[in-house]
Amino acid sequence: MDAGPTEIEAIEGRVTRLFALVSEALAGATEALLGNDVALGMAVIEGDQSVDDLTAEVELLVWPQLDVEGTPGTTLRHLVGVLLILPELERSGDLAEHIAQRAVTNIGAEMSPLSRGIVQRMSEVALGMWRDAADAYADRAARASALTEDDEEIDILHDRLTSEIAAESMPTAVGAQVTLVARFYERLGDHAVNLARRIEMLHGSA
Repeated sequence: MDAGPTEIEAIEGRVTRLFALVSEALAGATEALLGNDVALGMAVIEGDQSVDDLTAEVELLVWPQLDVEGTPGTTLRHLVGVLLILPELERSGDLAEHIAQRAVTNIGAEMSPLSRGIVQRMSEVALGMWRDAADAYADRAARASALTEDDEEIDILHDRLTSEIAAESMPTAVGAQVTLVARFYERLGDHAVNLARRIEMLHGSA
């Protein structure tokens, strides 16, 4: 019995939804942080459970398909790839949640103007990377090199933000939290690159 298109389509639809949920959480967390929107920050935090639940749901759908006789090798390879990228998606959702957690403490209101601008730009670049990663998954295309260039910009922005914190333009406690926020954005960029590389390796010979 072949793996039915209905099952494969169900998996694909859910993975696409996971990409969207992470992107929405990242955008919402940044808006909450810089807009001092506690309610939005709480919504992002509560919404992370949806990412966890959907990740578990996809896993439960994929494993049985790997045992179906007659499944084409390309389909099997893709399903294995889904299992490999799920942890990246789930961890990225957690990172967006971590940013939102800082938003509910109103850290954004105490950040220096320059640090707010840098965080805004880091978010813009990271969101662009996540859109590209989602498109790469949907198109089964190679886009890792383009994302790597964007990731370098995030690294540069991270260094600029670290320098701003070191200049003592913010209270020490606030600077410590902003340092964590910068790291969260940097890791979100790293996860987007990792996803693109996995997708590229998975379908490069498909």
